[in-house]
Amino acid sequence: MSCLQLLEPAPVPQTLSSERRMHLLEAAEALMLRLVAGPHLDHCGAMAVQHLSTGGKRLRASLAIQATLALGGREEDAVSWAAACELLHNASLVHDDLQDGDRMRRGMPTTWAVFGPMQAINAGDLMLVLPPLALEHMVAAPAVRWELSRALSRSAADTVRGQAHEMTLLKSHRLRWMDYLRAAEGKTAAFFALPVQGAALLTGRDQPEALGAAFAPIGTLFQLQDDLLDLTDAKGHDARGSDLREGKVSALVVEHLALHPEDRPWLLSVLETPRAETRDDQVEEAIARFHHGGAVASLRARIQAIAAQVRRDPALLAEPALHALALTTLDALLARSTGGPKA
Repeated sequence: MSCLQLLEPAPVPQTLSSERRMHLLEAAEALMLRLVAGPHLDHCGAMAVQHLSTGGKRLRASLAIQATLALGGREEDAVSWAAACELLHNASLVHDDLQDGDRMRRGMPTTWAVFGPMQAINAGDLMLVLPPLALEHMVAAPAVRWELSRALSRSAADTVRGQAHEMTLLKSHRLRWMDYLRAAEGKTAAFFALPVQGAALLTGRDQPEALGAAFAPIGTLFQLQDDLLDLTDAKGHDARGSDLREGKVSALVVEHLALHPEDRPWLLSVLETPRAETRDDQVEEAIARFHHGGAVASLRARIQAIAAQVRRDPALLAEPALHALALTTLDALLARSTGGPKA
C-alpha cells in the first residue's frame, strides 16, 4: 500500500437494502442495453437486446454491485462493473447455447434458434467486446480501469478455454473429476470470481485476486447444482435431461461412473447417440440410475462440502462484509428452487 493510500480515509462498507440493490441492478441493465444498442440500433444490436430480454437472475451483476458496496466502493463504479461482468457472461451464454444445440433458455427461444447460428455468433461477439466500454462510465481512475480490463480479458480467456475443454471430454472419453473440474472452473467459476476481484480492485484491496478466488468455489457449486437441476427440466430447456441428450459430460455422469465404473459402456452409448436420435426412455433410465446408484446423493454431499470450504476461507474471514456476502450468496444458491430458470 502506498503512502498516499495510507493518508486516504478507508472505504466504508455500505448497507444495501433490497430496494436499493434492485435500483442499481436496473441501472446496470439500462447501461447494458445502451451499449448493445449503440448510437443507432442495428440488427446485431437488436439480436443482443432480444437475448438480454429473456431475463435471468443477473447473479454476476448482483454480485458485482453487492461486493463493491460491501467493500466501500462507489455506486457509479458498481453499476458499470456489474454491466461489464454481465455482458461478458451473456456473450458466453449465446455461444454456449449454439454449441450445445439448446433451442430454449429461461423458457424462451435461444438467439441461434431465432436468428440462425451465424448471426448468433455475431450477437455473442458483440457482447464479448463491449465490457471495456462499460468501464468508461466509471469514476475510477484510469489505472484501475486498466486493471479491470485485464481482469475481464483473463476471465474471458478462462471461460473460452473451459468451454473448449468441456467439448473434448466425451470425444476423448475423459470422464474423471479432474477433467470435469478443469472445465467447470474455467467456464463457470471464473464468472463468480471476476465480480469480486473487480470490487476489490475498485476499493484498493491489497490482494484482489485472492478475494476473487475465494468466490470461485461458489461458481463450481453453481455448476454442480445446475447439472442436478437438469434432471428436473428446471433450466428452461425443451425437456428434462437436456445434458444427456446433448452428450454433455456432466457432474452426474462423472459421479455415477466413479461409483459404478461397470456402467461406462452403457452410459457412453447414451451420450454418444446424436441428440435427435436419443430416446426419452434412454434419458429416463439414466436419470433413474443416477438416483438409485447414489450419484445424486453423492453430488449433493459434494455441494455441501464446497459450501463449507467457502464458509471458512481465510481471505473471506479477513473481510467480514465480503464473508457475509459469500454466506448470503451460498444460502440463496443452496435454496434454489427446482422450478427456477437457469441464471
